[in-house]
Amino acid sequence: MSDTENTNDETLDIGEVPQSPIVIHAQYLKDLSFENPNAPVSLQGSNTPPEVDINISVDSVRLKHDTLKDFFEVILTVEATAMREGKTLFITELKYGAAVSLHGVEESRHHPILFVEVPRTLFPFARMILSEATQNGGFTPLQLAMVDFRAMYFKRFGDDVNKNKS
Repeated sequence: MSDTENTNDETLDIGEVPQSPIVIHAQYLKDLSFENPNAPVSLQGSNTPPEVDINISVDSVRLKHDTLKDFFEVILTVEATAMREGKTLFITELKYGAAVSLHGVEESRHHPILFVEVPRTLFPFARMILSEATQNGGFTPLQLAMVDFRAMYFKRFGDDVNKNKS
């Protein structure tokens, strides 16, 4: 569109906008735990970098709703444990959730949407919360790399997904 064309909303007819197939009604922190069991000793500097073990999982449950047929809760769980020389620096667990409805989506597509697409949306928020929690605990902020939720999905449900396609 050129600068000289009329962009007045009254003349712009975009037609009826369809409802998004995925609606996130709410995102929320369901649970957050941070343990710093060996403080203040664990906060002393060291030339040895910590070993950090990170586990990420996704779960979903169907919820009852008065007006929405396909209404779900999706929970993204991230657990991280940092160790140095056999001593625990910190342990943290985050459960970050969303209330989600699906519209006009075939039942067979619900599962991958709930376990891949929704967690992709939630992850940046969960990553930010964990980064701030570790920093507030006295450590360098934990910076999680992006997660391939599609690969996680196929690793967890691969055989079941392939059987359903047959």
